[in-house]
Amino acid sequence: MPRETTPAQDLIRGIWEENPVLIQMLGLCPALAVTNTVKNALAMSAATFFVICCSSVLVSSCKRFIPREVRISAYILVIATFVTLADMMLQAYAPVQHKELGAFIALIVVNCMILGRQEAFSSKNTVLRSLLDAIGTGIGFTIALLMLGGFREILGIGTFFDIPLFGSNFEPWVVFVLPAGGFLTLGFIILGMGYFEERKKAGNAA
Repeated sequence: MPRETTPAQDLIRGIWEENPVLIQMLGLCPALAVTNTVKNALAMSAATFFVICCSSVLVSSCKRFIPREVRISAYILVIATFVTLADMMLQAYAPVQHKELGAFIALIVVNCMILGRQEAFSSKNTVLRSLLDAIGTGIGFTIALLMLGGFREILGIGTFFDIPLFGSNFEPWVVFVLPAGGFLTLGFIILGMGYFEERKKAGNAA
């Protein structure tokens, strides 16, 4: 039987212990592709957060009416509906970021992180717990993308939120704003997390 969790654990779990990007390695396509700046990372995080929260609430509310045979198709249809709304809102209120993100907004539909939460959690739990789970997962996804975007923008451009951080003599490490920079940055972050966990275990053992 699956281990029972409290509502608080549902919320906190996705932020760190089961972070979708840094721990479970889900949603890596947008995480690596659009996090060359903090603004792009924030826009993608906001769109994904909106989609996962709304989808989780609707799937949990309607789970008894969805035949098991077509549940995956139904979940994708629900997710696609909210992705369309998120795409329209970004186009209206953040046209620059909408253009920067391009097709990656539409690809939220096939983000395995979102579909996985509908299948594994929302379809089996109450609306409140599904919302808490979605909020925790969305926050964890946002934290991961902002870490990637901040690191890459600072080293690759020399700015943070377009604010220059270094003098005119700074030579940007252009590799960090290229696709390869996403993999490098993710590797450094995971390495740092692993080192932190090992130090924590060593401290507890002592």
